[in-house]
Amino acid sequence: MPASLTASTRVVGVIGDPVRHSLSPLLHNAAFAAMRLDWASVAFPVPAGEVGPALAGMRALGVEGLSVTMPHKQAALAGVDHTSETATRLGAINTIVRRNGQLVGENTDGAGFLDAVHTAGCDPVGWRCLILGAGGAARAIVVALAGAGAAEVVVVNRTPTRAEQAAALAGAVGRVGSADEVDRADLVVHATPLGMLGVSPASRAGEQGPTSDQLPLDPARLGPGQLVVDLVYHPRDTPLLKAARDRGAMVQDGVGMLVHQAAHALAFWTGEKPPVAAMMAAVDSAPRLRA
Repeated sequence: MPASLTASTRVVGVIGDPVRHSLSPLLHNAAFAAMRLDWASVAFPVPAGEVGPALAGMRALGVEGLSVTMPHKQAALAGVDHTSETATRLGAINTIVRRNGQLVGENTDGAGFLDAVHTAGCDPVGWRCLILGAGGAARAIVVALAGAGAAEVVVVNRTPTRAEQAAALAGAVGRVGSADEVDRADLVVHATPLGMLGVSPASRAGEQGPTSDQLPLDPARLGPGQLVVDLVYHPRDTPLLKAARDRGAMVQDGVGMLVHQAAHALAFWTGEKPPVAAMMAAVDSAPRLRA
């Protein structure tokens, strides 16, 4: 954030409910400082059902861009003037930019995931990939991996219909599978809240479910030659990553995707190359993520 806000400071934000925990302002303000831009990022709590008025306010107040988080990614799609091909295909947006008075919706989750994987020195071309989960982030990753040349994208979800819908996004290389196939995968992506501090599937779905210290798969099936990615970033070193590391697999926490998808959003807003290193350093310094 600039040393002092001025009447010419350009504003972006993140909308969600809840949203006070979001790291988006931290990431983007660190980037603006590194780029020496007179921009500032803030959090806007927007209750469910109030996306329309929020986007009207964005237009009226000249807010330059928004990050969109739960529960608004689908509802916001209907409130913008244009969407990218990827966002339309996914039926959800996580980024909005104001251009010439028009609101343009984008989804940067898949691109952010691929950037994080590439940063780890990996390329999913020809890989067999197994995705645990079928929510918004999982679907974005399914599309991204198929587009990046993965040989197979297998979706695992406890709700068969959701698994089928997510797998279909990968076209010919997508199919529904089970966690028992994990030993055949080159890439394993965990895209559910399991393992997140203070959150379990039961608490989110309002039903009986696994506790937060349980694993989404049998760790004995993991081993050398695999990359295991957990999108959970609080804690950064999740039970799944610890188990995968103990078995000799490569691991990557959820911060990589978090930072890179935010960097793509910043590029859409400003038209400039984002300082990814400065954004990563900001997350590394966040006290609540050091655990």
